[in-house]
Amino acid sequence: MSGYPHNYGYGAPPPYSAPPLSSAQPYGAPSPYGAPPPSSAQPYGAPPPPQHGQSPYAPVSTPYSAPSAPPYSSDPTKPPKDNKPSGSAPYGAGPPPSAHYGASAPPPPYGSPFASLVPSAFPPGTDPNIIACFQIADQDGSGFIDDKELQRALSSYNQSFSMRTVNLLMYHFTNSNARKIGPKEFTSLFYGLQNWRAIFERFDRDRSGKIDPSELREALLSLGFAVSPVVLDLLVSKFDKTGGKNKAIEYDNFIECCLTVKGLTEKFKEKDTAYSGSASFTYESFMLTVLPFLIA
Repeated sequence: MSGYPHNYGYGAPPPYSAPPLSSAQPYGAPSPYGAPPPSSAQPYGAPPPPQHGQSPYAPVSTPYSAPSAPPYSSDPTKPPKDNKPSGSAPYGAGPPPSAHYGASAPPPPYGSPFASLVPSAFPPGTDPNIIACFQIADQDGSGFIDDKELQRALSSYNQSFSMRTVNLLMYHFTNSNARKIGPKEFTSLFYGLQNWRAIFERFDRDRSGKIDPSELREALLSLGFAVSPVVLDLLVSKFDKTGGKNKAIEYDNFIECCLTVKGLTEKFKEKDTAYSGSASFTYESFMLTVLPFLIA
Protein backbone atom coordinates (compact mmCIF):
# COMPACT_ATOMS: atom_id res chain seq x y z
CA MET A 1 0.00 0.00 0.00
CA SER A 2 1.59 3.28 -1.11
CA GLY A 3 2.94 5.67 1.47
CA TYR A 4 3.23 3.02 4.16
CA PRO A 5 6.48 2.14 5.94
CA HIS A 6 7.49 -1.48 5.65
CA ASN A 7 8.40 -2.35 9.21
CA TYR A 8 6.00 -3.67 11.75
CA GLY A 9 5.08 -2.23 15.08
CA TYR A 10 3.83 -3.15 18.51
CA GLY A 11 0.53 -5.02 18.59
CA ALA A 12 0.47 -5.72 14.84
CA PRO A 13 -0.88 -9.05 13.53
CA PRO A 14 1.39 -11.44 11.57
CA PRO A 15 3.18 -9.78 8.59
CA TYR A 16 2.31 -10.24 4.97
CA SER A 17 5.28 -12.51 4.43
CA ALA A 18 3.81 -15.18 6.70
CA PRO A 19 3.37 -18.44 4.75
CA PRO A 20 -0.18 -19.53 3.98
CA LEU A 21 -1.72 -22.07 6.23
CA SER A 22 -1.73 -25.64 5.05
CA SER A 23 -4.53 -28.01 5.76
CA ALA A 24 -2.38 -30.01 8.16
CA GLN A 25 -0.65 -28.41 11.11
CA PRO A 26 3.04 -29.22 11.76
CA TYR A 27 3.80 -31.74 14.46
CA GLY A 28 3.64 -30.13 17.86
CA ALA A 29 2.19 -26.83 16.62
CA PRO A 30 -0.52 -25.37 18.90
CA SER A 31 -4.03 -25.14 17.57
CA PRO A 32 -5.58 -21.67 17.07
CA TYR A 33 -7.50 -20.40 20.06
CA GLY A 34 -11.04 -21.71 19.88
CA ALA A 35 -10.17 -24.69 17.65
CA PRO A 36 -12.05 -27.91 18.55
CA PRO A 37 -10.10 -30.61 20.43
CA PRO A 38 -8.90 -33.82 18.72
CA SER A 39 -11.53 -36.42 17.98
CA SER A 40 -10.35 -38.61 20.86
CA ALA A 41 -11.11 -35.87 23.38
CA GLN A 42 -14.49 -35.30 24.99
CA PRO A 43 -16.74 -32.84 23.09
CA TYR A 44 -16.71 -29.33 24.53
CA GLY A 45 -19.22 -29.07 27.34
CA ALA A 46 -19.73 -32.83 27.62
CA PRO A 47 -19.95 -34.20 31.20
CA PRO A 48 -16.98 -36.28 32.43
CA PRO A 49 -17.28 -40.09 32.02
CA PRO A 50 -18.60 -41.97 35.11
CA GLN A 51 -15.96 -43.40 37.42
CA HIS A 52 -15.57 -47.12 37.98
CA GLY A 53 -18.53 -48.50 39.88
CA GLN A 54 -20.56 -45.32 39.52
CA SER A 55 -23.95 -45.45 37.87
CA PRO A 56 -24.04 -43.41 34.64
CA TYR A 57 -27.40 -42.10 35.79
CA ALA A 58 -26.26 -40.96 39.22
CA PRO A 59 -27.28 -37.40 40.01
CA VAL A 60 -24.61 -34.77 39.41
CA SER A 61 -23.44 -32.94 42.51
CA THR A 62 -24.03 -29.22 42.76
CA PRO A 63 -21.02 -27.19 41.50
CA TYR A 64 -18.95 -25.47 44.13
CA SER A 65 -20.52 -22.23 45.30
CA ALA A 66 -23.55 -22.68 43.01
CA PRO A 67 -26.71 -21.43 44.73
CA SER A 68 -29.43 -23.92 45.40
CA ALA A 69 -32.69 -23.45 43.51
CA PRO A 70 -35.47 -21.81 45.51
CA PRO A 71 -38.67 -23.77 46.05
CA TYR A 72 -41.25 -23.45 43.31
CA SER A 73 -43.71 -21.70 45.55
CA SER A 74 -43.53 -20.49 49.09
CA ASP A 75 -47.31 -20.33 49.24
CA PRO A 76 -49.18 -23.03 47.30
CA THR A 77 -52.38 -20.96 47.37
CA LYS A 78 -50.85 -18.18 45.24
CA PRO A 79 -49.86 -18.30 41.58
CA PRO A 80 -46.11 -18.40 40.86
CA LYS A 81 -45.89 -14.72 39.91
CA ASP A 82 -47.12 -13.72 43.37
CA ASN A 83 -44.39 -15.70 45.10
CA LYS A 84 -41.57 -13.40 44.08
CA PRO A 85 -39.36 -12.89 47.13
CA SER A 86 -39.96 -9.54 48.73
CA GLY A 87 -37.17 -7.02 48.39
CA SER A 88 -35.35 -9.00 45.69
CA ALA A 89 -32.68 -7.04 43.85
CA PRO A 90 -32.88 -6.54 40.07
CA TYR A 91 -30.85 -8.89 37.90
CA GLY A 92 -27.20 -7.95 37.84
CA ALA A 93 -27.29 -5.95 41.06
CA GLY A 94 -24.30 -6.38 43.31
CA PRO A 95 -24.40 -8.08 46.70
CA PRO A 96 -25.97 -6.22 49.64
CA PRO A 97 -23.68 -3.90 51.59
CA SER A 98 -21.64 -5.36 54.39
CA ALA A 99 -23.29 -5.40 57.77
CA HIS A 100 -20.36 -4.01 59.76
CA TYR A 101 -19.66 -0.28 59.88
CA GLY A 102 -16.93 1.09 57.65
CA ALA A 103 -16.73 -1.87 55.29
CA SER A 104 -15.63 -0.89 51.81
CA ALA A 105 -17.26 -2.18 48.66
CA PRO A 106 -15.25 -4.56 46.46
CA PRO A 107 -13.51 -2.92 43.49
CA PRO A 108 -15.22 -3.16 40.08
CA PRO A 109 -13.99 -5.99 37.82
CA TYR A 110 -12.96 -3.61 35.04
CA GLY A 111 -11.84 -0.01 34.76
CA SER A 112 -14.12 2.52 33.16
CA PRO A 113 -14.09 2.20 29.35
CA PHE A 114 -14.27 6.01 29.25
CA ALA A 115 -11.11 6.55 31.29
CA SER A 116 -8.91 9.40 30.13
CA LEU A 117 -5.78 8.62 28.13
CA VAL A 118 -2.27 9.11 29.43
CA PRO A 119 -0.09 11.34 27.19
CA SER A 120 2.38 9.31 25.17
CA ALA A 121 5.25 9.82 22.73
CA PHE A 122 6.29 8.27 19.45
CA PRO A 123 8.36 5.10 19.93
CA PRO A 124 12.07 5.41 18.99
CA GLY A 125 12.64 4.88 15.27
CA THR A 126 9.10 5.77 14.22
CA ASP A 127 8.88 6.51 10.51
CA PRO A 128 8.91 10.29 9.91
CA ASN A 129 5.89 9.96 7.61
CA ILE A 130 3.83 8.63 10.53
CA ILE A 131 4.95 11.50 12.76
CA ALA A 132 4.11 14.05 10.06
CA CYS A 133 0.71 12.46 9.48
CA PHE A 134 -0.13 12.67 13.19
CA GLN A 135 1.10 16.26 13.54
CA ILE A 136 -0.96 17.42 10.57
CA ALA A 137 -4.07 15.81 12.08
CA ASP A 138 -3.35 17.26 15.55
CA GLN A 139 -4.25 20.82 14.55
CA ASP A 140 -4.54 22.18 18.10
CA GLY A 141 -1.21 20.66 19.20
CA SER A 142 -2.84 18.87 22.14
CA GLY A 143 -0.88 15.64 21.63
CA PHE A 144 -4.11 13.76 20.83
CA ILE A 145 -6.34 13.44 17.79
CA ASP A 146 -10.04 12.66 17.92
CA ASP A 147 -12.04 10.23 15.80
CA LYS A 148 -12.85 12.72 13.03
CA GLU A 149 -9.20 13.79 12.77
CA LEU A 150 -8.11 10.16 12.66
CA GLN A 151 -10.61 9.41 9.91
CA ARG A 152 -9.19 12.28 7.83
CA ALA A 153 -5.59 11.22 8.53
CA LEU A 154 -6.24 7.67 7.36
CA SER A 155 -8.08 8.93 4.28
CA SER A 156 -4.91 10.73 3.22
CA TYR A 157 -3.36 7.28 2.72
CA ASN A 158 -6.17 6.02 0.48
CA GLN A 159 -7.96 4.27 3.32
CA SER A 160 -11.58 5.25 3.62
CA PHE A 161 -13.09 4.00 6.88
CA SER A 162 -16.54 4.43 8.37
CA MET A 163 -16.76 6.23 11.71
CA ARG A 164 -17.72 2.96 13.41
CA THR A 165 -14.53 1.29 12.15
CA VAL A 166 -12.48 4.31 13.26
CA ASN A 167 -14.03 4.13 16.74
CA LEU A 168 -13.31 0.41 16.96
CA LEU A 169 -9.71 1.05 15.93
CA MET A 170 -9.39 3.69 18.64
CA TYR A 171 -10.91 1.41 21.27
CA HIS A 172 -8.70 -1.51 20.28
CA PHE A 173 -5.45 0.44 20.45
CA THR A 174 -6.29 2.55 23.52
CA ASN A 175 -8.60 0.19 25.47
CA SER A 176 -10.78 3.23 26.07
CA ASN A 177 -13.86 4.85 24.57
CA ALA A 178 -12.44 8.33 25.14
CA ARG A 179 -12.49 8.89 21.34
CA LYS A 180 -8.91 10.19 21.39
CA ILE A 181 -5.58 8.63 20.47
CA GLY A 182 -1.99 9.63 21.22
CA PRO A 183 1.29 9.27 19.27
CA LYS A 184 2.24 5.82 20.61
CA GLU A 185 -1.18 4.30 19.93
CA PHE A 186 -1.41 6.03 16.54
CA THR A 187 1.91 4.42 15.52
CA SER A 188 0.70 0.94 16.53
CA LEU A 189 -2.59 1.54 14.70
CA PHE A 190 -0.75 2.68 11.57
CA TYR A 191 1.46 -0.42 11.41
CA GLY A 192 -1.47 -2.65 12.31
CA LEU A 193 -3.51 -1.37 9.39
CA GLN A 194 -0.59 -2.00 7.06
CA ASN A 195 -0.49 -5.64 8.09
CA TRP A 196 -4.26 -6.12 7.96
CA ARG A 197 -4.24 -4.70 4.44
CA ALA A 198 -1.58 -7.25 3.50
CA ILE A 199 -3.66 -10.09 4.99
CA PHE A 200 -6.78 -8.92 3.15
CA GLU A 201 -4.95 -8.77 -0.19
CA ARG A 202 -3.37 -12.16 0.46
CA PHE A 203 -6.75 -13.87 0.78
CA ASP A 204 -8.54 -11.77 -1.86
CA ARG A 205 -7.19 -14.15 -4.48
CA ASP A 206 -9.47 -12.98 -7.32
CA ARG A 207 -8.63 -9.30 -6.59
CA SER A 208 -12.30 -8.42 -6.37
CA GLY A 209 -11.82 -6.13 -3.39
CA LYS A 210 -13.92 -8.53 -1.32
CA ILE A 211 -13.41 -11.83 0.47
CA ASP A 212 -15.96 -14.63 0.71
CA PRO A 213 -16.73 -16.77 3.81
CA SER A 214 -14.07 -19.40 3.12
CA GLU A 215 -11.44 -16.69 2.58
CA LEU A 216 -12.55 -14.95 5.76
CA ARG A 217 -12.17 -18.18 7.70
CA GLU A 218 -8.61 -18.61 6.40
CA ALA A 219 -7.80 -14.99 7.19
CA LEU A 220 -9.02 -15.38 10.78
CA LEU A 221 -7.04 -18.60 11.13
CA SER A 222 -3.91 -16.77 9.99
CA LEU A 223 -4.54 -14.33 12.85
CA GLY A 224 -4.89 -17.24 15.29
CA PHE A 225 -8.69 -17.38 15.64
CA ALA A 226 -10.66 -20.54 14.84
CA VAL A 227 -14.39 -19.80 14.59
CA SER A 228 -17.16 -22.32 14.06
CA PRO A 229 -19.27 -22.35 10.87
CA VAL A 230 -22.20 -20.87 12.81
CA VAL A 231 -20.08 -17.96 14.06
CA LEU A 232 -18.61 -17.51 10.59
CA ASP A 233 -22.09 -17.18 9.07
CA LEU A 234 -23.02 -14.59 11.70
CA LEU A 235 -19.88 -12.59 10.95
CA VAL A 236 -20.58 -12.60 7.22
CA SER A 237 -24.20 -11.56 7.77
CA LYS A 238 -23.10 -8.75 10.07
CA PHE A 239 -20.18 -7.34 8.07
CA ASP A 240 -21.43 -7.88 4.52
CA LYS A 241 -22.79 -4.47 3.47
CA THR A 242 -25.70 -6.20 1.72
CA GLY A 243 -26.75 -7.94 4.93
CA GLY A 244 -25.38 -11.30 3.85
CA LYS A 245 -26.90 -11.40 0.36
CA ASN A 246 -23.58 -11.18 -1.49
CA LYS A 247 -21.70 -13.34 1.04
CA ALA A 248 -18.67 -11.05 0.68
CA ILE A 249 -16.87 -8.54 2.92
CA GLU A 250 -15.04 -5.43 1.73
CA TYR A 251 -11.80 -4.14 3.27
CA ASP A 252 -13.39 -1.56 5.60
CA ASN A 253 -15.75 -4.15 7.08
CA PHE A 254 -12.98 -6.76 7.14
CA ILE A 255 -11.05 -4.49 9.53
CA GLU A 256 -14.16 -4.08 11.67
CA CYS A 257 -14.75 -7.85 11.68
CA CYS A 258 -11.14 -8.62 12.68
CA LEU A 259 -11.21 -6.00 15.43
CA THR A 260 -14.42 -7.46 16.85
CA VAL A 261 -13.21 -11.08 16.82
CA LYS A 262 -9.75 -10.16 18.13
CA GLY A 263 -11.05 -7.83 20.83
CA LEU A 264 -13.72 -10.19 22.17
CA THR A 265 -11.32 -13.15 22.09
CA GLU A 266 -8.67 -11.26 24.02
CA LYS A 267 -11.21 -10.16 26.64
CA PHE A 268 -12.43 -13.76 26.96
CA LYS A 269 -8.90 -15.13 27.29
CA GLU A 270 -8.26 -12.77 30.20
CA LYS A 271 -10.83 -14.83 32.12
CA ASP A 272 -9.92 -18.18 30.54
CA THR A 273 -6.54 -18.41 32.26
CA ALA A 274 -6.35 -22.18 31.74
CA TYR A 275 -7.09 -21.87 27.98
CA SER A 276 -9.89 -24.40 28.41
CA GLY A 277 -12.38 -22.64 26.15
CA SER A 278 -14.65 -21.67 29.06
CA ALA A 279 -14.69 -18.78 31.49
CA SER A 280 -16.82 -17.27 34.24
CA PHE A 281 -18.06 -13.68 34.03
CA THR A 282 -20.01 -11.57 36.43
CA TYR A 283 -22.93 -9.70 34.93
CA GLU A 284 -21.05 -6.40 35.20
CA SER A 285 -17.84 -7.66 33.59
CA PHE A 286 -19.80 -9.33 30.79
CA MET A 287 -21.60 -6.08 29.97
CA LEU A 288 -18.35 -4.08 30.06
CA THR A 289 -16.75 -6.65 27.77
CA VAL A 290 -19.44 -6.69 25.08
CA LEU A 291 -20.93 -3.19 25.11
CA PRO A 292 -17.84 -1.30 23.84
CA PHE A 293 -18.03 -3.32 20.63
CA LEU A 294 -21.73 -2.54 20.25
CA ILE A 295 -21.64 1.20 20.91
CA ALA A 296 -18.48 1.99 18.89
